[in-house]
Amino acid sequence: MEQQRGSRSFPERKGQKRKLEEGPPAEDPQISSSTTTDAAPHAALLSEVAAQVSVLNSAFSWKESDRAAAKRAAQVLAELAKNDDLVSVIVDGGAVPALTTHLQPPPYCEGDLAHKPFEHEVEKGSAFALGLLAIKPEYQNLIVDKGALPHLVDLLKRSKDSSTSRALNSVIRRAADAITNLAHENSSIKTRVRLEGGIPPLVELLEYSDSKVQRAAAGALRTLAFKNDDNKNLIVECNALPTLILMLGSEDAAIHYEAVGVIGNLVHSSPNIKKEVISSGALQPVIGLLSSCCPESQREAALLLGQFASTDSDCKVHIVQRGAVRPLIEMLQSADVQLKEMSAFALGRLAQDSHNQAGIAHSGGLEPLLKLLSSRNGSLQHNAAFALYGLADNEDNVSGFIRVGGVQKLQDEEFIVQATKDCVSKTLKRLEEKIHGRVLRHLLYQMRISEKSIQRRVALALAHFCSPEDQRTVFIDENGICLLTGLELLLGLLGSTNTKQQLDGAAALYRLANKSMALSPVDAAPPSPTQRVYLGEQYVNSATLSDVTFLVEGRRFYAHRICLLASSDAFRAMFDGGYREKDARDIEIPNIKWEVFELMMRFIYTGSVDITIEISQDLLRAADQYLLEGLKRLCEYTIAQDITLENIGSMYDLSEAFHAMSLRQACILFILEHFEKLSSMHGQNELVQRTIPEIREYFCRALTKSTTNLQSLRL
Repeated sequence: MEQQRGSRSFPERKGQKRKLEEGPPAEDPQISSSTTTDAAPHAALLSEVAAQVSVLNSAFSWKESDRAAAKRAAQVLAELAKNDDLVSVIVDGGAVPALTTHLQPPPYCEGDLAHKPFEHEVEKGSAFALGLLAIKPEYQNLIVDKGALPHLVDLLKRSKDSSTSRALNSVIRRAADAITNLAHENSSIKTRVRLEGGIPPLVELLEYSDSKVQRAAAGALRTLAFKNDDNKNLIVECNALPTLILMLGSEDAAIHYEAVGVIGNLVHSSPNIKKEVISSGALQPVIGLLSSCCPESQREAALLLGQFASTDSDCKVHIVQRGAVRPLIEMLQSADVQLKEMSAFALGRLAQDSHNQAGIAHSGGLEPLLKLLSSRNGSLQHNAAFALYGLADNEDNVSGFIRVGGVQKLQDEEFIVQATKDCVSKTLKRLEEKIHGRVLRHLLYQMRISEKSIQRRVALALAHFCSPEDQRTVFIDENGICLLTGLELLLGLLGSTNTKQQLDGAAALYRLANKSMALSPVDAAPPSPTQRVYLGEQYVNSATLSDVTFLVEGRRFYAHRICLLASSDAFRAMFDGGYREKDARDIEIPNIKWEVFELMMRFIYTGSVDITIEISQDLLRAADQYLLEGLKRLCEYTIAQDITLENIGSMYDLSEAFHAMSLRQACILFILEHFEKLSSMHGQNELVQRTIPEIREYFCRALTKSTTNLQSLRL
């Protein structure tokens, strides 16, 4: 099965919005949270925004007073923009064009100071404020349409023109963050960033001396690469891969998190880039991130390895050989749901290679994957199910599945989506197909020597999975006795005081019954001692050639001795024995209703009869009394169709009273099939315990017969 590739693609990776959580520089204490208080009247807020916009519009010069005023106005607007509820007020107040203007330096005029006051500071504040406004998707295009992008790209390039300073680092970082937020899930802006030349400087900034700038540049590239093939290709063409791969080994968690995110978005749905990334040496650093102290990097690394593993079989093997399995298995046991989801995804991809399957299971992957099936997270549950499907493909894992209770887990769990249900069904089928030869011998060995709980798990699994020809070997011994065999283990579960064990035992026995070729609710009637003679419908209650008359409820029924003699031992004893009826012309039949007797005689004369539910039990008594086995079986079959949860006890008593074997077997199958409902009904548990000896005898008899039938078919 292809990774459920038709029904499930790679987990989606998205570009990341920069949170821009840092506040204004500490050296400007005048800006405080009071500026953004919710208690401020709306009019006052509008007035505040208008005042700051007015300052920006009038202070676009190199005068120190103007620069100081513009810096503070940008910071005030940024503080306000941190409150999502105020963003629309800021935008409506005309802040976007004013802030955009201050992304660039003012024109230098004669008489301006030789030094540039607050160099980079105003641009940084403006980029910061616009980046916060861009978090709202509805304002992304507005900001770009006002001309922000070219200025932001120019800010990225300042690293080439100025000596490094804290202010320079900050303005570059704020520009990269603003680009990240503008392009977030906006395909047209991603394209415009590329067309404005924004990608090459971002790639260059990956090697910048300031780690925060590196992180911001990587974050922007990550967003620009998401679902944009042209951007991906340009990033690779700008030789970003070597630096990104080096960043994977950074001690700064924030840097390697962004780096692995960029690489992940580059390789997503891009096979050629994926191959180039692998050939550039990314594999081992990514595997190293699985042991990172940063859960976000671990998650991204696991997802990336899952994507690498889809390349080819060799890559799957190389990932395992380089030590990815154990940390991935450890991640399965994390409290972080996304971490578990991504590690299960990666293991599922790795498990599609036969060389890896046994290794993953041997390293302890089975149990944590099985536990994840209980998750109420649909993606996590599905990833775990798919990984287990891969592991089930290896014969060496079958015993492990069964020993840890995997079969019961797969059967009992509730799955959220249909794709997961289908995957689990195929996993169970895959396990079933492997229960033969050395796998079966190993399981039989485990059933003999393991502790009781494992013996029971093996017996339960084999009841569901072993083939009909192996059933006798598994469940009864050579002499047809079930002691110390799989059948006795299943009966032990059925007789347990533990409800779950009872349910498991009943389900397994019912499955075993259905798989046995010899089992049927109604067996064929045994052969008659003599060849039957059917006189035909025209002689039923006909005086023509009649030589005996029965008196039933005061009415005469004409019959023929030759037909009755051939029908059963009871009539032969009546007419050939020493009974007084031997020579009697009229024979009285007590305790049988006319319609019952008529149906019985019709069967004797024709070999068939239509039996209704209403008359079936009375007719069964008559058939049993007169030893009409064929009619008795027809009655049992009809009665069996009427078994319900309410009458199962009386039906089982009826089968015992008349030694109605087919009806008893039908009752047993009904009890096993509906065990869960019966177990919750008052008094029914006693019925189950009472039937266990008969269930044992039934299966011993049926499994022996099944094997004999199979052998005769082969001959």
